[in-house]
Amino acid sequence: MSNSVIKNEGPRRPLKEKIVQIYEAFFRGEDPSLDNINFWDEFFLLRPNLYFLESQFEAMTYEEISSLKETINNLFYQCVRILKDGNQIRCMNALQTLCALVHGIYGKAPGDYGFDVINLLIGFSSAEHLMQALIERLSHILCNEYPSNLKSLVLKFLLILVTATENVSQNTLLEYLMMNSAFEAIIQLLNDTKSRQHHGYDAVLLLTILVNYRKHEAANPYIVKLSIIDNEMSLNGFGQVVSLSLSDFNRKFCEEELEPHYNFWSSVTTFIESMFVSEERESDKLNIRANNAVLLALYEVVHLNRNFLITLTHCQVDASGSSVSPSPSEPVDMINSSPSKVENELPPSNLLVTFLEFSSIIMLNTKDESNVNTCKLCFIILTCITECESKHCLAEIPTEGHLEDQQIAAGYPPMSWYNVVIFGDHW
Repeated sequence: MSNSVIKNEGPRRPLKEKIVQIYEAFFRGEDPSLDNINFWDEFFLLRPNLYFLESQFEAMTYEEISSLKETINNLFYQCVRILKDGNQIRCMNALQTLCALVHGIYGKAPGDYGFDVINLLIGFSSAEHLMQALIERLSHILCNEYPSNLKSLVLKFLLILVTATENVSQNTLLEYLMMNSAFEAIIQLLNDTKSRQHHGYDAVLLLTILVNYRKHEAANPYIVKLSIIDNEMSLNGFGQVVSLSLSDFNRKFCEEELEPHYNFWSSVTTFIESMFVSEERESDKLNIRANNAVLLALYEVVHLNRNFLITLTHCQVDASGSSVSPSPSEPVDMINSSPSKVENELPPSNLLVTFLEFSSIIMLNTKDESNVNTCKLCFIILTCITECESKHCLAEIPTEGHLEDQQIAAGYPPMSWYNVVIFGDHW
């Protein structure tokens, strides 16, 4: 009898998460909080299902999303409100929800990222007040003693916000970041060694993007503040992040070039292989796309801040930091990783020497268009350095201890500077 009962029940439907059921109610235009005054406090204790939330946005048209404006505005408001709650679990869940909202709505925007997107996401009438409260709260988290993963999530949300459009100057929502500057909160992350190891790369990247927002069209407070900052700890911290990324690239190049060839046949195989795939292998070896953001950051600070030129020759590679710089495509454990044997064998260096070594490596391969563009950026940075009135800092460049890199470069055919500078497509 029990068997017949089980057979008649049929297949069971998979149980849905409670958070998914709430999301479905949101997308139907319902408000589950009407019958429960504690709904939002309980809601933000639930772990967000970002995959489901973003997939719902992807499946809808912009017109369908626009019909849910009141629901989206309310959800954004509740996320901002809950950040003041102080409960870390609720704060992290609210930030993740904000990330999904911004990513989902901007992904469906028709191309004009102006007031319509602000109205749909926040509600234009309350946007100024909410964004001010949001930026103040995020700055408070970055400046005070909060867990590292919460600060990382704050930076992740800000990076999603500033990179929501392909052209940063088209993102009108960033006007609120201009009106309510977070510069001090971001630059403070570079002062402390431990904070710099966890958040340095994201902080420098965020500042670089904000500096480029309508830089030639309107007043940008981030440009002004970056140009006048004279805090030695902040400038050194900025230089440490850039130096770490560039020195990691140099280290990887040295490791590959110093790899031993064990016998005659391995040498023959390598020679024959290079006859057919030399350009591809060279392009892979000198893939510098992940470093372009750091180079742009170096250009901005060298171009804007005269005080940073002294940092160029005094900023040492952070011995307590990791030998691997974080990147969006390759997350790295900045605490547990340790410098490699090759890095330990290299002599102490400063940022200017590290940058010159990086530039010389990039110039070994100018057949790839991305390398040519990076080469151009290196030359522009060198021009900014040499045109500065404070040229006395260049006299402090150490000349000893870098023969090993010179010997490696000597094995390559000489690069034609004339072809790069005169006949380059971008000059």
